[in-house]
Amino acid sequence: MADLRVQRALRRAGERSRGRESRAQRLRVTIRGAVQGVGYRPFVYRLATEMGLAGWVSNTTQGVFIEVEGRLPALRAFLRRVQRERPPRAAVHSLDAVYLDAVGFVGFQIRESTAEGARTVAVLPDIATCPDCLRELFDPADRRYRYPFINCTNCGPRFSIIEALPYDRPNTTMRRFVMCPACRAEYDDPLDRRFHAQPIACPACGPQLALWDDRGRILAGREAALQEAAAALRRGAIVALKGLGGFQLLVDARSEEAVQRLRRRKRREEKPFALLYPSLQAARRDCLVLGEEAALLASPEAPIVLLLRRAGASVAAAVAPGNPSLGVMLPYTPLHHLLMAELGFPVVATSGNLAEEPIVTDEREALDRLGGIADLFLVHDRPIARHVDDSVARVVLGRPLLLRRARGYAPLPVTLHGAAPGDSPLLAVGGHLKNTVALAVGAQVFISQHIGTLETAPAYEAFVRVIADFTRLYDAPPRAVACDAHPDYLSTQYAERSGLPLVRVQHHHAHVLACMAEHELAGPVLGVAWDGSGDGMDGTVWGGEFLRVTAEGFHRVASFRRFPLPGGDRAVREPRRTAVGLLHAVFGDAVFEMVHLAPVASFSGAERQVLRQMLARGVNSPLCSSVGRLFDAVAAVLGIRQRCSFEGQAAMELEFLLDGVATDEAYPLPVTASADAGGRLLLLLDWEPMVRSVLDDRRGGAPPGLISARFHNALAEATLAVARRIGEERVVLTGGCFQNAYLVERAVRRLQAEGFRPYWHQRIPPNDGGLSLGQVVAARLRREV
Repeated sequence: MADLRVQRALRRAGERSRGRESRAQRLRVTIRGAVQGVGYRPFVYRLATEMGLAGWVSNTTQGVFIEVEGRLPALRAFLRRVQRERPPRAAVHSLDAVYLDAVGFVGFQIRESTAEGARTVAVLPDIATCPDCLRELFDPADRRYRYPFINCTNCGPRFSIIEALPYDRPNTTMRRFVMCPACRAEYDDPLDRRFHAQPIACPACGPQLALWDDRGRILAGREAALQEAAAALRRGAIVALKGLGGFQLLVDARSEEAVQRLRRRKRREEKPFALLYPSLQAARRDCLVLGEEAALLASPEAPIVLLLRRAGASVAAAVAPGNPSLGVMLPYTPLHHLLMAELGFPVVATSGNLAEEPIVTDEREALDRLGGIADLFLVHDRPIARHVDDSVARVVLGRPLLLRRARGYAPLPVTLHGAAPGDSPLLAVGGHLKNTVALAVGAQVFISQHIGTLETAPAYEAFVRVIADFTRLYDAPPRAVACDAHPDYLSTQYAERSGLPLVRVQHHHAHVLACMAEHELAGPVLGVAWDGSGDGMDGTVWGGEFLRVTAEGFHRVASFRRFPLPGGDRAVREPRRTAVGLLHAVFGDAVFEMVHLAPVASFSGAERQVLRQMLARGVNSPLCSSVGRLFDAVAAVLGIRQRCSFEGQAAMELEFLLDGVATDEAYPLPVTASADAGGRLLLLLDWEPMVRSVLDDRRGGAPPGLISARFHNALAEATLAVARRIGEERVVLTGGCFQNAYLVERAVRRLQAEGFRPYWHQRIPPNDGGLSLGQVVAARLRREV
């Protein structure tokens, strides 16, 4: 869409210029988007010089500004080429061009950046090491041979070092490093690959490595620090590595004892660890890597990619207990490349933090917060401006699906079409789990890096810091704030205390709007929003919703039948409670005699009596319509998981059972007509026949994988059944349940087979990481702020 808009601008500019071919003209071009830190100015310089055009180019807080003079045919050709031949990492969101009278420029120059005006330029994410720098890194004849901080205009740190706009070295954490004459010559040469590469450095003038013990004593420096850290990892030690956007904890992934020791120290019981492999070839030995997955691993974004584990993989079972997949990434900084080339084997590379805390970015703070975990600290003296986690993705239907949006992607904006450039800045504070925040400036929505669950004081402090950081970076104090409608979310409470005009957005409406914004959709659509829980509008917990969304708002057109959650939030951590609540809705008190069922048997007699009373009286047993909780209940009934050690564990394990199972059979999940509180039609999906069928199959000895497949297929068929009844051609799939690859693929194919147009997430997470974008869209649509 951005390219189409640019082409239209080019045509309009050409039409206005007819009849003026014979005399010199001046062309003024403003290019907005991710156009700073990618070599756009030297590209323009080389292009204008090659074409014999005079003028200048400069960075501004809005983007790249160009004035160029020449005869009209040459200017038209320049305008076409400046868009078509742009640097590979540039993303043009808009191009404005106007022809003016010539003023007599002589030669072409690159002018100093200007800091005036609204700050709407897109800050580029951190970019993985490019092939040119990688060749130099391992070339003994190169002056940057084995230098861990090599970079150029096409790669290296961006978002993690920038402190202000425009993106110039004095506005980054590199300002403390004075360039040596050799680096300065490259930096000042428009024909050099490192022209105005703001993090430019070399061994003579740039950041350096050091190896510390757990008390901060220096054990080695520079190359020796790297070698000794590698030796320690070979011995099974845990090394805290100061990376691009924060610390990582590394340990030999092949050693069961070492990985278990990391789990104990980090207090991470079962949640999978990410792995760093030396190369794509090494990853292929342990994992099945398809073409799209290989491309994603090797992309400039270089996220963690979920891959199917091969039988006999070299990594310890404790890396991802019971999980058929591994989260794999390749080296994405020179430091990672050097370290992994020394090791030659995979290492666990998990975030440097304790559970539910943000990653550490400062080496002195790391000694305090990670001192009880790491044996050694491989650090450097380039400050990190803000924490940036590794992104996580999987490939679904041949396309990347982001599960965590951070390094490589944040804070690239989403453009809201129809938004007015003069709209007041708006802050959206997201949800409670997988939190992100968003800042809308005009038509651009800048979405923060992953912040995480706001469960701990350090996590909440990081949330507050990110908000302050964003508003300062873009110089856009918000005039209003959008938040989730749930009153107990810390993000909502922050919004309430802000003193700004407040827009409360229903949780699942925000999910649907986020996916619509990603695909540039306007209503009406049928939004299918399935997740673990979200505050409903009727005093119940929603999570299995079908919403008809228009520009005017939304209407709930279908939902899953409700059932109680005994213990409320405890049921989220204990699928057995959810299962008992679901079964109680079917069998009443008789469920407490069904001790042959794993979730019932997991409670003592006294505990079952307490649950009986809670459900009978409706005490601390909120009603929910959540598909996420249905996943939990089925997992508990199958005996897979009665208690969870991390969010979504039971649902993941139910998905794991599908490996190797192929069937089109589906459990019955009938759709019946009802009415909502306002008397409007509300379709209800009755899960009771499905639950009874699951119990029958369980009793009959059906394989758990087959039961899981029939359950997943039933959900996909129910989506199709509602779509038929509602009649909207465009169907949006969103919410945490649509992180499930099988569910997405099955639902999409069934919908497409019957002529519907399904949409699912790709660059914005379907989970609560996308809520902040949806909140912005809702607030803008209301036009109240």
